[in-house]
Amino acid sequence: MSRRLVPAAFLLLLAFCPPAHAGRDLRLGFDDDTLKWMMRPNGVVGVNRDLGVETTRITIPWRRGEVRPRRVSQTYLSRAAKAIVLGQDIVIAVYGSPSDAPTDAVSRNQYCSYVRHVLAVIPQITGVVIWNEANSPRYWPAWSGARGYERLLARCWDALHRLRHPVNVIDSTASHYDPAGFIHALGDAYRDSGRTRPIVDTFGHNPYPETASEVPWATHPNTDTIGQGDYGVLMDALAYAFQFTAQPLPDALHPSLWYLEDGFQTAVPDGLRSLYRGQENDPSVVPPVGDGASQAEQLRAAVFLAYCQPAVGAFFNFELIDDHRLAGWQSGVLYTNGTRKPSFLPFRDTVAAVERNKVDCSKVAGAPLPVPAPPKP
Repeated sequence: MSRRLVPAAFLLLLAFCPPAHAGRDLRLGFDDDTLKWMMRPNGVVGVNRDLGVETTRITIPWRRGEVRPRRVSQTYLSRAAKAIVLGQDIVIAVYGSPSDAPTDAVSRNQYCSYVRHVLAVIPQITGVVIWNEANSPRYWPAWSGARGYERLLARCWDALHRLRHPVNVIDSTASHYDPAGFIHALGDAYRDSGRTRPIVDTFGHNPYPETASEVPWATHPNTDTIGQGDYGVLMDALAYAFQFTAQPLPDALHPSLWYLEDGFQTAVPDGLRSLYRGQENDPSVVPPVGDGASQAEQLRAAVFLAYCQPAVGAFFNFELIDDHRLAGWQSGVLYTNGTRKPSFLPFRDTVAAVERNKVDCSKVAGAPLPVPAPPKP
């Protein structure tokens, strides 16, 4: 399908606000399921409060045929509701295995009814991620692809926006598996449908680096990867897909691009090695702190870069607490036994700098330069 694109200079003017970032709000959160497994979420909420982090994203499992949460999911959601009462914002991601993906009309209706029921019961939920990393065959079947996902997003957007309270419908793409191509195909499906309403309120992307030691501002030319340093590529893909449609695009005035997952895995110290199981899945893990690449420095750079990317409205670290399985992720600021990593306090300082708008984007590596406004005639 052909596109008539707005000139690049005009898009840049929309994406970057001069001078830049006075009073900038960036939501900071964790992707972490710990609170849904605990009878009382007070401890997790207390740690987040100590760090200055206001949001937790949890996963809610879904299987084909479900239109209401089964008992275990009801338990997870009740604990999330308790965390909301304690002042934590909760985002949920509802998904299952690729074989359970809602790829036909019946299962789409079931899935969206399920999510609608959850948001009707807990209207304070800050956002709902519709499935997970839909461009990845690990989560969404490739044969259904972007067209199947577009139908699911459209069905859920309509169902959820019939509720009598605000909702935030979020999609999800992975940094690998050609996210730009997937977004282009999503836009093609949207245009072909003739739809005159949006399909999402927020675009979600997981801009993981290639390894824990890769700097957040690294770019990936001539590959199909979109990491955080490829912000311009991601914005171009969204513009190509949805420009001149009813689907609003993220920009500096409406920063509706959320980095839903990112993280930098750390080495396990010898004294805690007995608490972890299996074999490490990243050969380039970093120390929690230290000279050069460390989790504290990588996180600081990633958060500051997100702050300086005008269309980005949120950054979530995966996770708060390390997975005890080395085949999982050790990118929390707490070890698997709940003790603080040396990166804990530096991350708290990073959060505080964002909260106080003390980030100088002219000194942040990889930050896009603001485009000056054209001269007045």
